[in-house]
Amino acid sequence: MFQQLNDEIVRVKGDMYRKKKLMLQLDDYQVELDTIQRTIHQLEEKLKDEKADVKKLEGFSITNFFSTISGTKYEKLDKENREVLAAQLQLEEAEKTRAEIEASMMELSRKLVEVENSENEYELLLEQKEQLIKNSNSRYADELYHIGDQEGDIQAYIKELNEAIEAGEDAKQALRNAVDSLNSASNWGTWDMLGGGMISSAIKHSRMDDASNHIHIAQTRMRSFQKELLDIDQMIKVDMDISGLLKFADFFFDGFIVDWMVQGRINDSLDQVHNQLAKVREILNMLEDELSDRQHKLSNLQQERKNILERL
Repeated sequence: MFQQLNDEIVRVKGDMYRKKKLMLQLDDYQVELDTIQRTIHQLEEKLKDEKADVKKLEGFSITNFFSTISGTKYEKLDKENREVLAAQLQLEEAEKTRAEIEASMMELSRKLVEVENSENEYELLLEQKEQLIKNSNSRYADELYHIGDQEGDIQAYIKELNEAIEAGEDAKQALRNAVDSLNSASNWGTWDMLGGGMISSAIKHSRMDDASNHIHIAQTRMRSFQKELLDIDQMIKVDMDISGLLKFADFFFDGFIVDWMVQGRINDSLDQVHNQLAKVREILNMLEDELSDRQHKLSNLQQERKNILERL
């Protein structure tokens, strides 16, 4: 009976941790959603004043821009039209991000329903635990339940650490893919500058198309990673700021488009992604160290419980 009740307490404690994390994530997503809504409104207002120019540019999107527009055609666009094109692509990116955030919030809300009553369940289990301790003749009963409580906390925390590490590994891989794409675009851009001709120019545009997709994926993965760190940050101090990568989208779809023939833009992009990659690696190392420490503490508690049971 002791072990069965202990297992239930461990499970419900895990649900309580999960509920807390889900609520933190929902609140954080809401802040992001409010921000992206304002950005979309600003871009829509900007484009509303340029209806004629937008009409001329219909058919362009992030996914086909680099592969459908030639350098000559782009150079013929005046500065105003270039800015309109940049705003149109920024709007598409912002709307895509909004849809992803809304989908994430719906999924979190669904998961929250599953653990909604975890606190009530925990209180009922504590009452059962108190009654069993009173009814027990063993002087070790209270000590066993105390160890069980500690085990529940550590096991729930280990689960959160593993989920954060998994999200971090996903973000790291997405950033690596973005680096590879930008490196490829940079190499073809250098060849293009040296007179590589139409073929090298077309390949460069295709590589930039790939890079834009990989950067969006990296942003999404970084956002998920940051959400996984919200509750962990209350246990250990993790300085996780994804604002750099999120602002990078503005740079990529604004300044880069306005002057995309400049090879230095690709190199600047590479520097920013490398910086984000280094930060993710640093945080993953911290999480791995924390996981190892908690696993060691859990092992000691389990051995302590085993020793008590052997004395009964």
